[in-house]
Amino acid sequence: MSSNAPNGSAGNLPDDASTHRALDILRGLLTTDETLEAWAMQHRLFALTHRRVCIAATSGRFISLTRRLLGGYDSADIRWQDLKETRIRAGILAADLTLIAQSSSDLNIGSEVNRVWTFQGLRKDQAQAIYRICQQHDQVWREKRRVRELEELRAKSGGVQFGNNPASYAGAGTDAAGGESEPARRLRQAREMLEAKLISDAEYESIKAKIVSGL
Repeated sequence: MSSNAPNGSAGNLPDDASTHRALDILRGLLTTDETLEAWAMQHRLFALTHRRVCIAATSGRFISLTRRLLGGYDSADIRWQDLKETRIRAGILAADLTLIAQSSSDLNIGSEVNRVWTFQGLRKDQAQAIYRICQQHDQVWREKRRVRELEELRAKSGGVQFGNNPASYAGAGTDAAGGESEPARRLRQAREMLEAKLISDAEYESIKAKIVSGL
């Protein structure tokens, strides 16, 4: 959806002045070529004990806006590449949305989770629309991280060159100290990749042939 469109992704028109103001602020936060895909407002009933919240999904990130006591909003965001998990709990009229983000991205597979955001009392249809978008982006970045992990494992399995000098190793399975040799380690890694379905049988055989040819 275009960032200039007045409707939420669920097709609901903004029903009050505060929603209009929140959407205006959201549009003002968008960067060049970034579009507003969906937004959701918290039911007034669920905002009696705290400031009302508006959340949005854009083409590049998830954004939350929390109303200030004296007017205006505080904003925070999660880039899609940082998103690790999204959960929704829907009732009859409202839904709660939880996002879990990792501490850093750039396809960093080993990042630790450090952010958990929960938004309660959202309008159900709007929250469900944002949940679907979060799931789509999550799947895209999961696949990118899987490919990155596969590339790193392939590099580890095939990146070490071996000469033809028998003195460089003590055997195919053990090194001179009696531990696992480098070729055996690489073969084991390749087998683990195959069992985890990260590579095909043909790719496994190719890696194995490359390792054996270097012995």
